[in-house]
Amino acid sequence: MDVLERYEPLVDDFEAFRAACERPLPAVVRVNTIKTTVERAIDALEAEGITVERTDWHPALLRLPDDQPGANWPYFQGWIYGQEEVSALPARVLDPQPGERVWDACAAPGSKTSQIAALQDDDGVVVATDSNLGRLSALRTNTEQLGITSVAVTNEDARNHSLKPFDGEEYDRALVDAPCSCEGTVRKNPDTLDEWTLEHVEGIAGVQKGVLRRGVQATKAGGTVVYSTCTFAPEENEAVLDYVLAAEDCRLVDFEIPLDSTAGVTEWKGETFDPSVEKARRIYPHHNDTGGFFCAKLEVTA
Repeated sequence: MDVLERYEPLVDDFEAFRAACERPLPAVVRVNTIKTTVERAIDALEAEGITVERTDWHPALLRLPDDQPGANWPYFQGWIYGQEEVSALPARVLDPQPGERVWDACAAPGSKTSQIAALQDDDGVVVATDSNLGRLSALRTNTEQLGITSVAVTNEDARNHSLKPFDGEEYDRALVDAPCSCEGTVRKNPDTLDEWTLEHVEGIAGVQKGVLRRGVQATKAGGTVVYSTCTFAPEENEAVLDYVLAAEDCRLVDFEIPLDSTAGVTEWKGETFDPSVEKARRIYPHHNDTGGFFCAKLEVTA
């Protein structure tokens, strides 16, 4: 089946959406402000003959003309880190503060973990969890290269995450950047849609529900949980939120983002979702010349 056609009823300009999905993704790096400043990183890249273009909405994100952004000394020194532009959004929405305890529930290979640590000025505790030991090895390598000291790593299924190693204390904030069908990464991984099946979407949605429930349970009352995916499927986005809103003490809250986006959908394939899922944001590739993304912000109420 044509997977993209499935979403024609949701997209404002379907032809622009399809055309954007067929274009290569711009190369983007995030400046690691734990080791350097944005200005120093730009100067270093330009001294290597690399043209740099700042993104409009994020001061530490730089677009590079080269599709190999890691082939330079600032990268090897941990001054910059390759990160897809829109994937820098959820950590910004989470807004972690210095001194806080934060859980990154699906952390490897560490893009958002390292971004959270940088937003905290490496002052706090970031618990980075993943069930894949090989990917956790990459996370540890990345955090070491970036000079991060505030990250603790756990190898476990996030649905069963234990607070016991951390004195049972709940988190101030949690990020659930959930494993998904990855439809929104088609510009980077064109084969993604070739492997798509509805059975996989429905199966991974069950995992997402469990991880987001645990994220809410592990976060203190008044704390923030951000849920995000890189997929278009409402089964993995609004339907997951609808389930967790009914199962746990939490509510969706409004938030502003500096990217063009649309509201979450309240109906899909005969299903109706909690009206508050409209507070979530859908980002399509043609909106900002990025990958596709979904992001929602929840407040824990008890």
